[in-house]
Amino acid sequence: MQAATVRRYGRLVLHGRERERALLVATVAQARAGIADVLVVVGEPGVGKTALLRDLVSSQQGPGGARVLRTAGVESESPLPFAALHRLLRPVATLGELPAPQARALRIAFGLEDGPAVEPFLIGVATLSALTEAAAHDGHLLCVVDDAQWLDSASADALLFAARQLSADPVAIVFAARAEGPGVAGFAADGLPVLHVRGLTEEPARQLLNQLSDATLPGDVVDRLVRETAGNPLALLELPAELSPAQLDGTAPMPQQLTLTAGVERAFLDRCRRLSEDAQTLLLVAAVDATGRVDTVRRAAAALGVAMHAWEDAERAGLLSVTGEGVAVRHPLVRSAVYQAATSFERGRAHRALASAVGHDDPDRATWHRAAAAAGPDAHLADDLDQVALRAEQRGGHVAASNAFERAAALTTDEGTRAARLFGAARTAWASGQAVRARALASSARGLALDPLLRADIDRLRARIEINVGSAADAHRIFTVGARAVADLDHGRALEMASAAALTRTYGGDSGASLPQAVLARLLAPTPADTTRTTCLRLLLATLTASADHEWARASATLDQALDAGRQLEDLDVLGNLGNAALSLGADDGAQFAYATMVSVARELGAGMVVIYGLERLAFAQLPASSWTAVRSSVDEALTLARSVGQPTLTAAPLAWLTLLSALTGSEAFDQHLVEAEKVTEQHPLGILTDPVHDLIRWARGTRAAASGDAPAALHHLSAIRVPALQRMAAVDRIEAAVRAGARDEALAWVAELTPFATATNRSWALADVDLGRALTATDPATAATSFAGALHHFEQARRPYDLARARLAYGKFLRRHNRRVDARGHLRSAVETFDDLGATPLSARATEELRASGETARKRDPSTLLDLTPMERKVAQLVGTGLSNKEVAAQCWVSPRTVAFHLRNVFTKLGISSRTELARLDVG
Repeated sequence: MQAATVRRYGRLVLHGRERERALLVATVAQARAGIADVLVVVGEPGVGKTALLRDLVSSQQGPGGARVLRTAGVESESPLPFAALHRLLRPVATLGELPAPQARALRIAFGLEDGPAVEPFLIGVATLSALTEAAAHDGHLLCVVDDAQWLDSASADALLFAARQLSADPVAIVFAARAEGPGVAGFAADGLPVLHVRGLTEEPARQLLNQLSDATLPGDVVDRLVRETAGNPLALLELPAELSPAQLDGTAPMPQQLTLTAGVERAFLDRCRRLSEDAQTLLLVAAVDATGRVDTVRRAAAALGVAMHAWEDAERAGLLSVTGEGVAVRHPLVRSAVYQAATSFERGRAHRALASAVGHDDPDRATWHRAAAAAGPDAHLADDLDQVALRAEQRGGHVAASNAFERAAALTTDEGTRAARLFGAARTAWASGQAVRARALASSARGLALDPLLRADIDRLRARIEINVGSAADAHRIFTVGARAVADLDHGRALEMASAAALTRTYGGDSGASLPQAVLARLLAPTPADTTRTTCLRLLLATLTASADHEWARASATLDQALDAGRQLEDLDVLGNLGNAALSLGADDGAQFAYATMVSVARELGAGMVVIYGLERLAFAQLPASSWTAVRSSVDEALTLARSVGQPTLTAAPLAWLTLLSALTGSEAFDQHLVEAEKVTEQHPLGILTDPVHDLIRWARGTRAAASGDAPAALHHLSAIRVPALQRMAAVDRIEAAVRAGARDEALAWVAELTPFATATNRSWALADVDLGRALTATDPATAATSFAGALHHFEQARRPYDLARARLAYGKFLRRHNRRVDARGHLRSAVETFDDLGATPLSARATEELRASGETARKRDPSTLLDLTPMERKVAQLVGTGLSNKEVAAQCWVSPRTVAFHLRNVFTKLGISSRTELARLDVG
């Protein structure tokens, strides 16, 4: 096939693609208007995705066109982290203009600098910054990513994060990906708009065939070709070349079975086999190569004895394209056809030749080529591949690291070393979100490990996997058995695992396994070697042990000590466990401190997954304090980040929180949030979060039912809450629902259950809940009045405005019904004001009705315009109000400065202000 014909093909396959071309051009036009847009073009091989992308790029040439960045996935390149991303950003990555942590992260990811390991999340943030900075310089930007299904995982994650986080930015990103099929994984672009490109309809297909042929083809020939290719443009272009002139002009019968779309690969292969042996070898080398560099392919081919004429033969056949310093196999199907048809010996020779050709310029790529050629164990190669894995892990390429560790293990004969490498593969697979693979690798490593400390680390990973996506009871057993096994060998490891086991038990994961008393006593005893971390873990273990035995006073006292020790740490695991322990014991300030610190430290490190974890738990501390706007801000950010990193499981808790907030505020979004939350809980395993998420949904349903006056339904949902900490947090709702449903005995039982906890911990909110419960269940007015007074006093001490307002509402109602209307009005008036400030519409309506019944009409208050701010606008307003620049706010929120400016303009408009100085004077917390 002549090169001119190849160029002509690009124009021909655009027949009948007017709609697709218009959508792609509109994507860029939206970016030109300052609003980011993303499109994922999906279709089967040969349907014309690449031609559409080339046409789009061509349309941007000339004045007013977008700056274009291009990259593509290469199947053989998938083990090399950030290879595709590096190609995309190389023309625009002016790292000096990025925030320092992001610039350093990209330099390490691209192998330009050695340094501490970086979080993959931070690479995504840096990618976002690099793209938006480039767009700010060039007016608007178009990023084209072809063959996205072959992107290395690290590049795909970074690009998808950036695509989902783009907002008020003049950036368009277009991905093209092959539809899933045998041996082809899909491109996980959940949440992004998709353009499905299908075969041509009949008329455009006819036009394409007739323009390709020198003469008009007979109708029956055209009908047969169109029908059996399903309008696939590549098949329509290629298959006539496989027919004889007589078959094409209708004078000879066509074959019984044509090479259909799925078999176009064979047509390419047949064409390859007509070439000389040297040309076939050259094509194989080009198919195996992932650099796309002429000099690399030339050196490797020459090492295999390929003569120079082979290059001309391959180009003339239309199977190889050479442009300047670049070389490319014409179509992905050519690449896969040539590679799959080669024998293992031939592929091995090509990989070895490329390993030598790449040499010192790219040692990691060279090592992977050697590994692909290896036929059996090779200790030296396994060591080199282990180093490749460590470098990939340091750069944040966890999938690539896992693959390298696993391949190194396969090349290793020593069982201890093999176990360590399998553990490395499991650890990095888990870090990349590959839970099923991580579990299998960890199990294989555990079966080989002889070193007890390595076994402990493997067990800790296995338990963490179970905690998150498996059985909490299994996690408890693994943690407990692991702590027992390592107690005499490593005090710190044993403390960490024992604390994790105790915490898992606290949240409902009890396997029945336990530590022997002698082991527990040793772990709880201070030692001269204690560090601040081990001291904190020891106190945490003591807290959780006492809590499990319902020794509330001792648990509360040791928790305070653990929190004091924790204030000297920035260890994310310890802070998370401290927060969970504080939450279980109702220590509002302690939970707030631990989770807020955890989120702050994780932000600085760029540990996005930990930020999500911390935000959705921080809400548990913010809700009791009546910081509903802060709850909404936390869970909205957690939800956005979870979707940005493509982790649907992590959306469960934020969606459950939004459902509860909708119930509390009477929002019409309740049903939508409920459906979304329940869909996630049905489709994804939640691990230790299973009960808390379901309990939040039960709480939301109960609140909604109570607001509608359906007391039995409210009691049904609220009585099903399982986690003790959430039972206590929702105590007022549960007791009130029981009283209103006529289930006084159940209400009394809940009050009695809460009383020992309240008395022993002396928590003001718990004492208030007990008093309010006694007031609501009292049959004697004097007893009720005394209990109401006690509840109000304790709620004021507890700094829980919403609960205080509820107590005032209940007390005001009680006073009115006992003909003390004047006394009732002050409490009801205060309740209305609090409910209005919070936006608690259902209870505001009830309190207003009670106030009217007392003989007073509630004065209408203008709701604060602060309530009109979205969570993101409020966050931007808070940060700008502290004096941060747009660029500094963007770095904290992981968006672009332009997006910050967009939200800030909305804030100014809604609040009726015009300067940052005025904003700083307002309380938007």
